[in-house]
Amino acid sequence: MFDFLRGWGRARRQDGPMVPEEMWARVEGWLPFLDFLPDEDRERLRVLARAFLAEKEFHGAHDFELTDEMMLAIALQACLPILGVGLDAYRGWVGVVVYPGDFVIPRKEMDEDGVVHEFDDEVLGEAWEHGPVLVSWHDEAAAPGGANVVIHEFAHKLDMSNGGADGLPPLQPGMSRERWAEVFGAAYESLCEQVEDDEPTALDPYAAESPAEFFAVASEAFFETPCSLQRNFPEVYQQLSDLYRLDPAAGERRVDGRPDRPYRIHR
Repeated sequence: MFDFLRGWGRARRQDGPMVPEEMWARVEGWLPFLDFLPDEDRERLRVLARAFLAEKEFHGAHDFELTDEMMLAIALQACLPILGVGLDAYRGWVGVVVYPGDFVIPRKEMDEDGVVHEFDDEVLGEAWEHGPVLVSWHDEAAAPGGANVVIHEFAHKLDMSNGGADGLPPLQPGMSRERWAEVFGAAYESLCEQVEDDEPTALDPYAAESPAEFFAVASEAFFETPCSLQRNFPEVYQQLSDLYRLDPAAGERRVDGRPDRPYRIHR
């Protein structure tokens, strides 16, 4: 493992572990959507990922052996939602727990009659307020299609940084809470209606579970399939672009060789 993980009591380097260029290339090759970032943002992401690795503690659940490449891949994706604000957005917690595949969390829920039901919930990940982030790791052949559990759970963490997960993360200076609520509220209601009517949806139907899940799923799409998100939810895309200070749709069009078009971005 990286040097900083050898012994928890050891002082850590502030700038994070040294990563060989061949490891950067190998791990970033697993994450082709990083190609949507301009070169300067790719470099900033590397710096932030190293700092993330220096600050956070990784644990493999059920004796799952983590490799340097796994941790680096998680760090790169975890830092995408905070690329525009920095690591302070993840202050107050240190743990990242990685499971070998899906895992089960015991749940208790009370129904409207006051009866408590206990059940096991099979999940891909979970973010705990003031606590660790739990994520699953799958081999490429077993990876769930259309889902990025790391970006999803760390979008929840960003959302939680100003309180519980409610779909309203801390906004950038100059952004309007009212406009955010208007745009995301309308998009969420529209998606819920599509799911209710069993219509095809541009986002994973799981986004209809709650406004917090809509934000997390939309954040996955923003980074992984930005042109689709911009096409189907243009106002949501613009709000996320202002929040994350990125325009990955322009990068996707560049990578695909499509002509770009003027687009409003606040810096």
